Amino acid sequence: MKNKSYLIALLILIFPLSSFSQHQDYYQKYDNLFNMSAFTRHINFLGSDLFEGRGTGTTGGNLAAKYLAQELSKLGLKPAGNDNTFYQNIPMHGSRVLNSSRLTLFSNEEQSELKLNKDYLLYQSGSQTFIPVPTQLVFVGYGIIAPEFDYNDYQEVDVEGKIVVFLEGEPSSDDKNFFNGEFPTIYSYPESKQKIAISRGARGSILIPFPDTNWNKLQKDFAFENISLAYSVSSNFSAVLNFQTARKLFDKTNYSLEDVLQMHSANKLRSFNLYTKLSFRGVFQERDFIAQNVAGLIEGSDPKLKDSYLIVSAHYDHLGIGPVVNGDSIYNGVYDNSAGVSAALEIARAFSQFGISTKRSILFLFLTGEEFGLLGSKYYTNNPLFPLYKTIANINIDGIASFDNFKSIIGIGREYSTLNNFLNSTAEKFGLDIADIPPQFRFNESFSQSDQVAFANAGIPAMLIAEGLDYVNLSKEEGLKKYVEYATIYYHTPFDDLQLPINLEAAKQHMIILFSLIEDLANNPKEPEWNKGVPYLNARLRSIAEKK
Repeated sequence: MKNKSYLIALLILIFPLSSFSQHQDYYQKYDNLFNMSAFTRHINFLGSDLFEGRGTGTTGGNLAAKYLAQELSKLGLKPAGNDNTFYQNIPMHGSRVLNSSRLTLFSNEEQSELKLNKDYLLYQSGSQTFIPVPTQLVFVGYGIIAPEFDYNDYQEVDVEGKIVVFLEGEPSSDDKNFFNGEFPTIYSYPESKQKIAISRGARGSILIPFPDTNWNKLQKDFAFENISLAYSVSSNFSAVLNFQTARKLFDKTNYSLEDVLQMHSANKLRSFNLYTKLSFRGVFQERDFIAQNVAGLIEGSDPKLKDSYLIVSAHYDHLGIGPVVNGDSIYNGVYDNSAGVSAALEIARAFSQFGISTKRSILFLFLTGEEFGLLGSKYYTNNPLFPLYKTIANINIDGIASFDNFKSIIGIGREYSTLNNFLNSTAEKFGLDIADIPPQFRFNESFSQSDQVAFANAGIPAMLIAEGLDYVNLSKEEGLKKYVEYATIYYHTPFDDLQLPINLEAAKQHMIILFSLIEDLANNPKEPEWNKGVPYLNARLRSIAEKK
């Protein structure tokens, strides 16, 4: 018994050390692949004022595309774009609404002119938003139809040819099976509400924000040019009204806006006709231009599997030049996403220059227009450089670990496909835990917030890898504080710039994890698959059937 107890104690000591040593061996295997000086050089170029925030269709954005193409060429990647270049050319349209636009409210014999920026902001701009004749308004609660929750705000009202008005948000719930409980669903997005309105035949839509909404922040968010794909289906009038101005919409009705808020608080919101009408005559500054995705290919080595593709993507665009904040008008986007692009370049360099061959081909795809609605990734999936059905997966890189080395990783979208199995294998290899998105950041459906969802909508299993809040040298509270500070102070401002510190050891750890995952995916004979019942499965089956 004494010897057995000794043996057990010895095993307890040995196995953790062996496991730790094994994890360290994996890190060391990849450590020398990455040149952090080159990584920093890319960030310093792409994040500098020279590139003017890399706005889509701007001089800075075009310079960034050229820089990426030159770097891919230096790395020896094969041009995968149009006409044997690294560029996939994308026709786009830009539009800015001008202050001379006129939005008029009609209530009985009275009419009032609303002022752009002060009273309202436009989601869409261009001639398709015109409403020359006063048109009836209808209040439609939250503006949601959700069959899976047996919920329909349109059930008792006719909105065809009218303008719908809806409140921000969605029904509140403590039941995770009803509108995801305390965490909002995709139905809370303005874009979702606008699409539902169009599907019901509405002429346009107006969103009413809650009274505590920061209108000054909204004004800054809406100050940028509205950019769309040139072939996009024409949109319609869609606006957000200042809460104080929105009171006017309820003139002469049985319910005031304050009554509506009480209904919302009691979870008894209802739809009803309004007696006000609206017309809109917009004046716009418009342009047509070409922007570029940048694509480089590393061909696979297996005679059969080389004709299948793994896409590694990162968006290189940011907001460009915008409203001046504390004397600075360049929205550099260093964390979002100069760092992610630089990581993707380093991963490409590691594969190419160290001669690390994979059985499948890897397409490094640098996307434009992400900040304006995932335009580059949507264009790619509509005009793929390689067949969608031969594309096994997408690993999207939007940001890179910058605060500290970490002990856990988050797979955004892992619940939808067997990419989760690959992630688990990678985590186990490096001794990492798999963490969920912290509750503080579940204010929206994270999977839908970057380019991975465009690939998913085209049927391609997709995932984004982020570090968890289990840091080596920071407590969870300290790590959370850094995340919140970035989200509230730096994100989408001119201060996401080169003054922000980047922990190079953390960034390298993140790149090693990504490299290993990509290598495993590109060598595994088994393709990732969507789980049963997920909304992206049918698109995959369709692309396979159509060989698209």
